[in-house]
Amino acid sequence: MAVGNSGFLLLLPTTYYLLLPMYKRILIANRGEIAQRVIRACREMGIETVAIFSEGDRGSAYLELADETYCIGPAKSAQSYLKIDRVISAAEVGNVEAIHPGYGFLAENAHFNEICRSCKIDFIGPTPEAMEMLGDKNTARGIAREANVSVVPGSDGLLEDEETAVKVAHEIGFPVLIKATAGGGGQGMRVAANELVLKTAVQQAQTEAAAAFGNAGVYLEKYIERPRHVEVQVIADHHGNAVHLWERECSTQRRHQKLIEESPAPNLPQERRQEMCEAAVRLIKNCNYTNAGTVEFIVDKENNFYFIEVNARIQVEHPVSEMVTGIDLIQSQIAVAAGEPLPFKQEDIEQRGAAIECRINAEDPDHNFRPSPGKITRMFVPGGPGVRFESHAHQGYVVPPHYDSMIGKLIVHQPTRAQAIACMLRALDELRIEGIATTASFHKQVLQHSEFAEGRVDTSFVERVFLND
Repeated sequence: MAVGNSGFLLLLPTTYYLLLPMYKRILIANRGEIAQRVIRACREMGIETVAIFSEGDRGSAYLELADETYCIGPAKSAQSYLKIDRVISAAEVGNVEAIHPGYGFLAENAHFNEICRSCKIDFIGPTPEAMEMLGDKNTARGIAREANVSVVPGSDGLLEDEETAVKVAHEIGFPVLIKATAGGGGQGMRVAANELVLKTAVQQAQTEAAAAFGNAGVYLEKYIERPRHVEVQVIADHHGNAVHLWERECSTQRRHQKLIEESPAPNLPQERRQEMCEAAVRLIKNCNYTNAGTVEFIVDKENNFYFIEVNARIQVEHPVSEMVTGIDLIQSQIAVAAGEPLPFKQEDIEQRGAAIECRINAEDPDHNFRPSPGKITRMFVPGGPGVRFESHAHQGYVVPPHYDSMIGKLIVHQPTRAQAIACMLRALDELRIEGIATTASFHKQVLQHSEFAEGRVDTSFVERVFLND
């Protein structure tokens, strides 16, 4: 056991993993701050790393930390990070035993997962079979029902035609939500308040889903007005052990993209919190899931929770769970993939204090959050007790226009939520990124709003209070 910087007991010290037989070399099939995060975890475990990069990522800080680096193509991700053959070639040349996919890009690509395993390279994540089952939202709803986990009332399967959609909508009541079965990030999603709008919305959702995901399948759910978005971090090994690392509140969003995450979820009754976390574990056990994942729920005004999907990978906001539990999720992922049993049981994992994460994006909040690529002319990183900053950016770094706009994550951990908010405001004040616009100032506005301070945020909060769009 060890005690962390914030005075909380760490359940999983790095020294535990140093005693285990582990991989010698791992390739990170990703970029940016998550690549850097994995490299650091590996370094502490005595594992060498191979990093890949595109021409657009030359100069990123993570490349300085890896033991070996390979350029795999031009800046466009379709010609680099999404090119399976180039990633596998780099892994073979680098003589690695495993690949960590991070999040995004190929992280939830079951075909890539299968190819890794066929090349005798371990994929640090769930099996391809579990990934395929859970990657289809309609199938995942069926798995949830089998595990006795509540789902939002809706169609039993994919909608075959408009008439079926109308029939189901009248049974469950308007308004309804049409969702793409292969969707994400709000794409292939439409709200319909009546029958006339529903018919058009189904066609629009199918067209958008086909274009975005190559799958036009959509299903229908009851539209829960002003819900909260709460997710549960889970991890399971190959020996039948599965646990949760409690929940994260992710309701502070803009157009279905998360901005601020925190744990514990404020104003959630402890009994309901326990039920939700137990339901998440029950669901992943039901589909023989292994490694880290996130089970996502929406919560209504009466604190009823409903399953919506599983993210079969590590999440951007995983540090929030690490801070309140003391468990290193990246190291745990690697150990599980190497065949090690989880070294902790559910009763060992407690939520200690409160953690908040702000995503620092290269966007201009004063001009409708338009992207702000370019050269960072000055960068000062905040510090102090309970402050953590994850970023691949640095002074002189040129933020490329080709990828997601997130350039860093600012995380704080304090004994109480009020203290965490105060700490985050101080850290945001200290953060200096010049030469480009960032969302840091917008986060300060959100954190100081009474609804956020009182824990009364739902998924419409940002648009309703700040944007009116």
